[in-house]
Amino acid sequence: MRAVIQRVTRASVTVGEEQVSSIGRGICVLLGISLEDTPKDVDHMIRKILNLRIFEDESGRHWSKSVMDRQYEVLCISQFTLQSILKGNKPDFHLAMPSEQAEPFYNDFLQQLRKAYKPDLVKDGRFGAYMQVNIQNDGPVTIELESPTSTTDPKQLAKLEKQQQRKEKTRTKGPSESGKEKFVPRSKEDPSASSGAEGDVSSEREP
Repeated sequence: MRAVIQRVTRASVTVGEEQVSSIGRGICVLLGISLEDTPKDVDHMIRKILNLRIFEDESGRHWSKSVMDRQYEVLCISQFTLQSILKGNKPDFHLAMPSEQAEPFYNDFLQQLRKAYKPDLVKDGRFGAYMQVNIQNDGPVTIELESPTSTTDPKQLAKLEKQQQRKEKTRTKGPSESGKEKFVPRSKEDPSASSGAEGDVSSEREP
């Protein structure tokens, strides 16, 4: 799991002509979910996001307080492109969790985030929608976070990509011909017909 955290003075999300979420001072979280992410990654990332010290304290000392310390707002947006790898100049997204799995995973992340903080201070975008995200970065301050299981080794990335490609090919193929049971009639001249070969019931018959 990867997250890009931006300290903001305000941020908002618009889908079409509708503004679906907005916050004042706080953080905007762009979250990318990978194929290998588990509930442990959720716990780790939420703990890091809420305790990241990127705000000043009451005396103006920088890097002293977290969003939770200051009771600021959080805007969280699903961002699968954070899991991209480049093939030449083109991004490839095979390492991102497929949307049918990612949506409930992301919703659980939001639920746990609200449970760990204050529900009314956590806003989100609209999963799977084409969004316009307006971020007024304060500083600018941008921090990248990764959960412990995030894969950055090129060989491991290539291995995961191949595994995902095989899964996708399997889903698009029909039943394998080799998996169909075939009946081949036995020839009368087949010597195993009365030889007692394994599986031939003729050898067990009474004379």
